[in-house]
Amino acid sequence: MGVVLLVRHGQASFGTDDYDVLSENGWEQGRRLGGWFAEHEATPTALVRGDMRRHRETLEAMGERAGWSAADVVEDPAWNEFDHLAVIAGFVAVPGESGAPGAPGAAGAADVGGDVRHDRRAFQRLFERATERWAAGDGSYAETYAGFVGRVRGALDRAAAASGSGRTTVVVTSGGAIAVVCAALVDPDADPAASARLWQRFNTVTVNTSITRVVVGSGGPRLLTFNEHPPLAGPLLTSR
Repeated sequence: MGVVLLVRHGQASFGTDDYDVLSENGWEQGRRLGGWFAEHEATPTALVRGDMRRHRETLEAMGERAGWSAADVVEDPAWNEFDHLAVIAGFVAVPGESGAPGAPGAAGAADVGGDVRHDRRAFQRLFERATERWAAGDGSYAETYAGFVGRVRGALDRAAAASGSGRTTVVVTSGGAIAVVCAALVDPDADPAASARLWQRFNTVTVNTSITRVVVGSGGPRLLTFNEHPPLAGPLLTSR
C-alpha cells in the first residue's frame, strides 16, 4: 500500500494584517515536526504543498530538520485553503448575522476584523457560523463550498495516484482541505448536507502541523488516522 500524509500548516499570524505568514510558534512547530519525521518516518517519495505562503514556510521549516530539498517540492494550488475572510464577510453582510461582538454589520473581505480579529474565541464563533452557512450551499461566494470540495478531491486523486505501493507522499495544506478529505473518506456515500456537517466537525478541531494519514490500496484511498500531533505539547499545541 501507499500512503498520503496530510500536514496542516504551522500556526499563522492571527490578528495581524497578513494572516498568511507563520508565527514564530508556527516555525517551531514545523521544525519539531521535521525532526520527528527524520526520527520516525521513512523518507517521503514526493513532497507536495499548496501555493500559500504558510504552506511554503511550513515545508521549509520541516525541511530544515528533516533534510528535505525545496527543489523536490511539487506546488499544487488545489490544496489551498478556502478564502475564510470572504466567507466571513459574506456571512456578516446578511442583516442580523453579525455573529460576534465587534463584527461589522456589513463588510467586504478586507474589512472583516475589528474586535473579532483580535479575539480568538469570538473569531472562532463567527468562523463556525459563517462556514456553516457557506457549506449549506449558499451560491453567492466567488468559490462555493461545492467548488472547494471538488478541487480538493481532485488534489487528493492526484496525490493518491503518485502514492503507489511502497510510496509516501507528504502534502502540506490547510485545515479546511484536510477536513474535506476526511469527510469524503469517512462516509463517501453521505448526501451533501451530511458530508458538510462532517466537514464542519473535522475543520474545527484540526491542530497546526498535525498529520492525517490516508492509505492508498487497490480500493482507492482510505482514512487511517486523523490529527496526529506527537511532537507537540504546551504552547506548541495550537489550532489557530
